[in-house]
This record gives sequence, structure tokens and C-alpha cells, in this order.
Amino acid sequence: MNLQKVTFQNKKGQTLVGRLELPVDRHPHNFALFAHCFTCNKNLLAVRNIGKALTSNGFGVLRFDFTGLGESDGDFSDTNFSGNVADLVAASDFLARQYQAPSLLIGHSLGGAAVIFAAAEISSVKAIATIGAPSNPTHVKHLLKSNLEEIKSNGKAVVNLSGRDFTIKKQFLDDLNTKSLPETVKKLRKPLLLLHSPQDDTVGIKNAEEIYVAAHHPKSFVSLDGADHLLSNKTDSLYVGKVISGWAQRYLDIEIEIAQPKTKHDVVASLDADDGFTTQMKVGSHYMTADEPIDVGGSDFGPSPYELVSAGLSACTAMTIQMYVRRKGWKLENVEVHTSYGKEHAVDCENCESEVSKIDTFQREIRLQGDLDEKQKARIMEIADKCPVHRTLHSETQIITKLVD
Repeated sequence: MNLQKVTFQNKKGQTLVGRLELPVDRHPHNFALFAHCFTCNKNLLAVRNIGKALTSNGFGVLRFDFTGLGESDGDFSDTNFSGNVADLVAASDFLARQYQAPSLLIGHSLGGAAVIFAAAEISSVKAIATIGAPSNPTHVKHLLKSNLEEIKSNGKAVVNLSGRDFTIKKQFLDDLNTKSLPETVKKLRKPLLLLHSPQDDTVGIKNAEEIYVAAHHPKSFVSLDGADHLLSNKTDSLYVGKVISGWAQRYLDIEIEIAQPKTKHDVVASLDADDGFTTQMKVGSHYMTADEPIDVGGSDFGPSPYELVSAGLSACTAMTIQMYVRRKGWKLENVEVHTSYGKEHAVDCENCESEVSKIDTFQREIRLQGDLDEKQKARIMEIADKCPVHRTLHSETQIITKLVD
């Protein structure tokens, strides 16, 4: 996962802090914007897991702290639900300026209600997914029920939520009363996915039913059976990310099939002029991507050419060793072959002070696990030097090149 810290300003000029997650092996095909739950922050484990599942499927994901929470500026006591919606619009504007406007909005709990309202203001959004969302923002009041009278009479109260104290002002409650989620959902007319647990004791499953009934098709519901409201089980949050990713493909512009190079040879590499060093490859019957590291001008979307050579040596060494010990009946449970490439002086170099005397060098380390005696280990090390790729690298080779149409 390629993780970057980003900052942007909301409409009041306050700095909001987020994390932008990008795929490690490609450019994002779409960007998703994530809204966390009430009084949570961008670093909630479930939020990170959902983002990880999405980036593994080619999405770029921005998760950020709402005003007054986490690393973002502002006083939480001065915020309200409308402010959260405005923060989402500001985050969308940031993505549109710096990367690509978000096409997918995802919200957890009260953040789910917020993304539905925000979707009405963000034209680039083509799909919305909510997780454990309330059917109306006023649902939050039940979390404050022991303090509601104090808030109404004094204008504010300190409320303990999940072990932390937050100051809630009357304006926060007043703002909630102005928001009707069912009416907004009816007007939305965008694909909507509702994910909710029947065992959610914070926001009951009835909320998902009310949103579903109010929404127009296309709309979908997925039961998160056994999950709690915060998706504290890693398996649940990863599942949510995978489901959202798969569902969204029906409504977003995603190039599923990438044109792959064809060849009668064992390997072909294909590189377009505008792709930098990101090279599409067909290796045997397998497809993969090669690239160069970022520090030499690449995008690091795949292994470099010398890493591929090192990979061939490592794989061939491991296979050769396992083949030999199986034939011998020795108890080798696992073999690891660690290989690195560089240019170094030869072991028996006579002119080591000269840079031109450096030669291509593969540093190879072998780790053996199993019930082996020292004599067996020594023999295995001898066999390692007999692997076909090792022999090829040591032998005189020739490369015959010709231009073809």
C-alpha cells in the first residue's frame, strides 16, 4: 500500500488532515472518499482495513479527520453534522484539484448519513456505500440521552463517548433536527449499497430497512451477520472492503481487461511511450508488470529488470534444492533463498582499487528448515550452485537480436 499524508482546507480555512492510500502496482482507476463514524477518526482499524481492501483492487482512497477530530484543526464543540458534510465536499474538491474527483463515497455510522447528503453536492459521485448508517442523523441523540436536558438548559454539556469526553453544544442538536435523510435519499437517484449487521446494538438494523425503502433503485443490501457496529473484527472490515469494491465495479468506469502483449517466445515486454518505465509483460502463460524504482524515474509498480533476474535465481535455487532432497528423502521442511544484485569487486580481484574492475555480483543467502545434519546441509549448498539459472549466469551466453514487423 502506498500511503501519503495530505492536508487541505475546509470552507472556514481550517486545515484538515488525511491519509491518501494508493495501489502499489498501478494508477488508481477511481478514487473513493471515506467518512468515519461520530467522534471517531481516520485511523480507526476498520477504516484502514476497508481502505486496504479497496486499494488492492485498484482504488485510491482518501480518509480524513473531520474538523475538531484527530489531527485536523478546529474545536469539535463548534462542529455539527452540516459541517461534516461541508468537510466531505472540501475533501472532494481537494481530490479533484490534486488527483481525480471521487466517484465513490463510503460512510460508516453517522459518516454514512453524511455521505448521502454530500453526494447531492458532489457531481462526480456515481455510487455510495454506507456501513451501519442511521436512517436519520437525529439518531445520534440516543447516545447523548443522559445529557440532553443539560445541553438544552445550559446550551452545552460534556459527554463521555467511548471513554472520551466531548463538549456537545445545543447548536449541534438544532442542526440535526434540520436534516431529513429519507427525503434526501429519495432525491438522490444514485446507486446505493447498504451494509448493516443484524447484531448492531448501536444503530439497529431497522435503520437500514428505512433507508432502503426510501431509496430508489439501483439499491442493494448486504447483511454483515455477526459483526459489531465498529467492525472490530478484522475479518468483517476486510470483507466490507471487498464487497464494496466488487459492487462498485458495476457502476464505475473501470478498465477490467488490460491489453496484454502476445508472443510465440517465452517472454515478451511491451512499453508504450506515455507509460514511463511501467512495462506490461507476458512471462510464459502469466502476466505481470515490471518497472523501475521511483528514485530513478519509475513508478515502482513492479520489480525492476535486475530484480526479475534475481528472482529467477532465487526460484531456481529453491526448486533445485527441494527436488534433490525429495529424491534423497531428507527432511527439509522449507528453504528460503534471499538474493540481491549489485556490482562489486571479484573475490580474487587483483586491481580492486579500480572501479572498472567491478563485476556483476549476486549475493545469495540460503536458509534451511528441517531435521538436517551438517553433512546434508553442506551437500545442499553444493547442489545450490548446480541450479540451471546459476549455471546460465556463470556460462558464456549469447543474445541474438533482430528487428521484426
